[in-house]
Amino acid sequence: MSAAARETAEVPAASPHPPRRRFRRHVPAAAWAVILYAAVRATSLAALALWCRSTGKSPRVLLSERWDSLWYVRVAAHGYDFTLTAPDGRSLPSTAFFPLLPWLETGAHRATGVGLPTAGLLVGAVASLLAAWGIFHVVRTGHGDRAGVVCVVLWAAVPVGIVQSMAYSEALFVALAAWALHAVLTRRLLLAGTLACLAGLTRPVGLAVTAALLLAVWQLGRRGGLRTAQQRLTALLACLIAPTGAVTYILWVGERQGNPLGYLDVQASWGNGFDGGWAFATFLTGGLSPWLSAGTLLLLLALATWPHIPAKSRPQPAPVLLYSAIVTLLALGASGYFGSKPRLLLPAFPLLVPLAVALARRRPRVLYATLIPLTLASAAYGAFWLNGSGPP
Repeated sequence: MSAAARETAEVPAASPHPPRRRFRRHVPAAAWAVILYAAVRATSLAALALWCRSTGKSPRVLLSERWDSLWYVRVAAHGYDFTLTAPDGRSLPSTAFFPLLPWLETGAHRATGVGLPTAGLLVGAVASLLAAWGIFHVVRTGHGDRAGVVCVVLWAAVPVGIVQSMAYSEALFVALAAWALHAVLTRRLLLAGTLACLAGLTRPVGLAVTAALLLAVWQLGRRGGLRTAQQRLTALLACLIAPTGAVTYILWVGERQGNPLGYLDVQASWGNGFDGGWAFATFLTGGLSPWLSAGTLLLLLALATWPHIPAKSRPQPAPVLLYSAIVTLLALGASGYFGSKPRLLLPAFPLLVPLAVALARRRPRVLYATLIPLTLASAAYGAFWLNGSGPP
């Protein structure tokens, strides 16, 4: 071999992929979903910190020691023996708040030595990353990796996305619900039942996860997917385990109240109830006319129903649709504080799937032109919101 040929042979062949492209190929799509989610949340927290510099408020206090987060700390510190008397004379018991988040706050406090409010932030931060990871896997099951990543970013960048970084129960609930739905879709029924049970210990709407599991088991049985005795026993155990979290806590509150429906009395004392959305529609129309309120309510129901109608252009598994429909119905139909509606809709992440699928089919520049402005708007709104009225 000539000297020129040897020199040519010693030069490594150029890689068909640039370094950046090679890096992207070796990072799993799930990791990208979590990384981008963390970037959106970091942007929101940075905006909050900058806004708080001008108002003199503490970002940490806004995130962990006001509104519901303060009540979770009270439960963690005092159990359910704390009751607050409102200025209007109402008795506000702490039993309105489900126990899993306070339990985890107590565990994080004992493990790390940080205060309970900071422990709540730690639990929320870990839960939010797990929620993003779970949402990705639920969406990718039917729509592919790209749609899964886009849906996670959309969920992070909703206007009230800052709640995902607070010591609230939304991030924890969505983490449990998303992974439970993924377990349902992959037929790991016992895992799905266990996660549904834990979701029920986090928020009362955890029963929506149980409903999704029950529907999936019914579908499996109808299609002959439960052929062996072991499969049928596993499905039965999963269905029995799933509702025990929410049901046990609600019954325990009822026993304390001396009334099996005592939890409803607790919610009523907080001004919460269910009227199918009539109070919300009346609030939106300013009470100008019952006919206007009725029309607004019908419009709201139509907008909430559309994403849950199976269609070839936006197919989603029936258990996922049922879960999302129940969450949406309970959020819109609640008669409590109307400013909390967007926050109550955070667990209904399947509502974002049609938009995520549509965006995933577009060119990268269209994605960037959509997601970056949404991220910045969400960050600005979150900072403004927490420095103002904030979540209830």
